[in-house]
Amino acid sequence: MEIISVIIFIVGYLAIAFEHPIKINKTASALVTGVLVWVVYALVRGPHDLESLSHHLGSTSEILFFLLGAMTLVELVDAHQGFHFVSRLIKTKNPASMMWIVGLLTFFLSAVLDNLTTAIVMVTLLRKLVSDTATRKYFVGVVVISANAGGAWSAIGDVTTTMLWIGGQISATGIIQSLLLPSLVALLVPLIIASYVLKNQAIGQAAASVALSSTEERDGKIMLFAGAGSLIGVPIFKTLTHLPPYMGILLALGLVWILSELLHSEKDEEAK
Repeated sequence: MEIISVIIFIVGYLAIAFEHPIKINKTASALVTGVLVWVVYALVRGPHDLESLSHHLGSTSEILFFLLGAMTLVELVDAHQGFHFVSRLIKTKNPASMMWIVGLLTFFLSAVLDNLTTAIVMVTLLRKLVSDTATRKYFVGVVVISANAGGAWSAIGDVTTTMLWIGGQISATGIIQSLLLPSLVALLVPLIIASYVLKNQAIGQAAASVALSSTEERDGKIMLFAGAGSLIGVPIFKTLTHLPPYMGILLALGLVWILSELLHSEKDEEAK
């Protein structure tokens, strides 16, 4: 039976790796693989020896609750056009200067928002800031490098570091002390090279930004600072209360949700 479990795992992992050729979503493959492995385990051990299932479900659920809460917070900020104001920080038309601003912004944003979300946000902004496709590819490359470097030194900046932090293998302060300098080096070396390559490139005419009303601008700024502040506060919450990180992210989500309700209290339910 153990061999059958191994075979199921290998086949499932291959299905995940070859998601695009077989045209099956890797999440579906992972779910089926996980359940089938536990089915084999249950058939071997019997229904009375499944306490370990609850144990593993508990530890996995902590990570899922944390990630769902963090992603929902980011979606709340994005729904209120909160990231619209990040693009206003980038005013230069010099490609080398813009490269440094984009790289540094991405580096520090990814430490708070997580690297994948930050990369998506910054690439979306670049489509509005850089119209030349060839030049924009250099910027996107730097964004990917900066997002991964920025996520590496923060407990909430990457799924891997988040899992280690929740599992107690690392601490929020320890990972900053150990990896901030190497992460900066990983950012600065590509930035220096890319800015040198782009010093004579043309950015192109930026696309017109979406006009927001004064109320939308106010709400966007409030949600941006509330969302980022609540995410930063999660490690502090864990240090002060010693509760698991997912409790902190759920508290943050609840507070920002209440703030969102107050901002739209005058609107009808459909508009909310």
